[in-house]
Amino acid sequence: MRTFFSLFLMASLTIPMVACQPAQEDSMDEASTDTMADEWITLFDGTGFDHWRGYKQDAMPEGWVLDGDAMYASTPDAGMDVVTRDTYTNFELELEWKVEENGNSGIMWHVDEAAGDYPWMTGPEYQLLDDAAFNDGQIGKNSAGSNYDVQAPSEAVTRPAMEWNEARIVVNGPHVEHWLNGVLVVEYEKGSEAHQAAVAQSKWTGYGDYGTTSTGHIAFQGDHGAVWFRNIRIKPLG
Repeated sequence: MRTFFSLFLMASLTIPMVACQPAQEDSMDEASTDTMADEWITLFDGTGFDHWRGYKQDAMPEGWVLDGDAMYASTPDAGMDVVTRDTYTNFELELEWKVEENGNSGIMWHVDEAAGDYPWMTGPEYQLLDDAAFNDGQIGKNSAGSNYDVQAPSEAVTRPAMEWNEARIVVNGPHVEHWLNGVLVVEYEKGSEAHQAAVAQSKWTGYGDYGTTSTGHIAFQGDHGAVWFRNIRIKPLG
């Protein structure tokens, strides 16, 4: 009896330990996946252009140079648009930007190089602008922070030319957000009836590939005027 009781006691202590082990492994796997999904990737830290190249080019255009901790389009001209080497689907992008007086540039996303001669032929654009120099400073579909020529920002929060602005773009499935200097200025559902109606009333109505891509490169426009970018990072969303 004593031998049987000892064996029974050993078995009862061992079984729960074995049964709990797979649950611990599953928990660790889930935690690792969540950590990876929330990881920020630095796209530019002021030291080089490793994550960038010219649109439909293998290297960066010579006109893009380092200016302190910023990347600077010093000679705006044809062939100066640049894209990330990697492509992104759902993401959160944060950066700082500034333009010269009368400056004009843009950030595009879901850009498909195979579908057009310029990034704006496929990628929706977050407009960068010296607002004071255009439209008598009034808010419109082409103001800073707008969904360029489709949707105006909700309010004017851009800073004067040659001052740094903070931009944040969130793309999660069809949901898109434009943030400017900490304010949500544009929000829409890509492909919705309301969005399609707004596109139909814009200059993009004649471009069949515009806004139709679901993944692609991040692009910076470098051919419209001097523009600076710094502290660029992206977080892919699961």
